[in-house]
Amino acid sequence: MATEGRVPGEPVHTGTAMLETVTGAIQSFVPIKNIHQHLCAFHFYGDDMTRQLEAHHFCSHQTEEMRQCLIYDGSGSDARLIGVEYIVSEVTFLTLPDLEKPMWHSHEYEVKSGMLFMPGIPRVVQRRDLEKVCKTYGKTIHFWQVDKGDLLPLGIPQIMMACTRDGQVYENLARDVEKRNGISFQEERENRAYMRGPEKGIHPLANAAGRGIKTELREVELSPAASTTRVFV
Repeated sequence: MATEGRVPGEPVHTGTAMLETVTGAIQSFVPIKNIHQHLCAFHFYGDDMTRQLEAHHFCSHQTEEMRQCLIYDGSGSDARLIGVEYIVSEVTFLTLPDLEKPMWHSHEYEVKSGMLFMPGIPRVVQRRDLEKVCKTYGKTIHFWQVDKGDLLPLGIPQIMMACTRDGQVYENLARDVEKRNGISFQEERENRAYMRGPEKGIHPLANAAGRGIKTELREVELSPAASTTRVFV
């Protein structure tokens, strides 16, 4: 469910809607059409676990080892695009530099707890893919702090994290999602007990190595512009 708050501006004009209908019939939108999957889960800010929100991921595969997701604050037509997530296999994650690994979170707990799910998809079908997701890592960046009530994407992008153990997600947030989707996290937890996470275990540097992580803006010297001299042959 999208966070309350109206984006500034008038409702879309009839003329704008008509123009979009025309362009929509002509242009292909291939990257968007590659989206094949809707995942729902919870994120919290990397430096503040009290700031939690529902996140709807619309994902497409780049390769068998990587998928990329657009993240919205809901699944309705008024949902706001608030971030992106990149999901990679354990094999790919292990190739990342150690300085990069803390920005990625594991998915094992999210999947096995039942709190990462595919809205509207039969549970048996979900599990076939979630068996793979359970072994992956994700890097999530949010641009729009809708939990603060911001009506526009203000501030700088922030690294987000995911829950790794019981007691982290707010009970009222979890119950609200269960009620709206007609699901039971506990029931699905029991059905997913057989699943396994990364073959080598969750890497100790993942999940911010158990610490807070935050992106900050700071002023630096601007690098000199490249030479504008051109040589014509």
